[in-house]
Amino acid sequence: MADHVDLVLSQWHARRPDLDVSPMAVLGRLSRFARVVEAAQRDTFARHGLDRASFDVLATLRRSDPPHCLTPTELMRASMVTSGAITQRLDRLEARGLVSRRPSEVDGRGVVVSLTDEGRTLVDAALPDHIATGNRLLAALDPDAREALAATLRTLLEAHES
Repeated sequence: MADHVDLVLSQWHARRPDLDVSPMAVLGRLSRFARVVEAAQRDTFARHGLDRASFDVLATLRRSDPPHCLTPTELMRASMVTSGAITQRLDRLEARGLVSRRPSEVDGRGVVVSLTDEGRTLVDAALPDHIATGNRLLAALDPDAREALAATLRTLLEAHES
């Protein structure tokens, strides 16, 4: 069964047969699937009054060791975003009562971010839906194919992330 990427590849083969356009087969499909994933996750998170960025912070705190507290720097590293982006996320989440910030007992200048009870309840409710969305998105793959794809993507990411 041909898809849009197959059409693009055949057009390039016809116009530029001298070029190996095979990377487009993988990268084009990754790009298109990433848009499908983003849209599905956006809908899932919206049902819980969240966006991806908010879910990311809440989930990072929730999966950390109890009492589910991290510094903004630790959150920044886990999310791979700038300190300004983390500050904006924390401001929004704190205004909603989902996280709290308090001075660090270890570093008087630092801050510790904690999940509130409301934040924990919300992320615990959103997580099963997030997983169900992932399962729907990957339903075309059997468990072995999922594992192989995950391993292949890990290899690519390890080659490009520092």
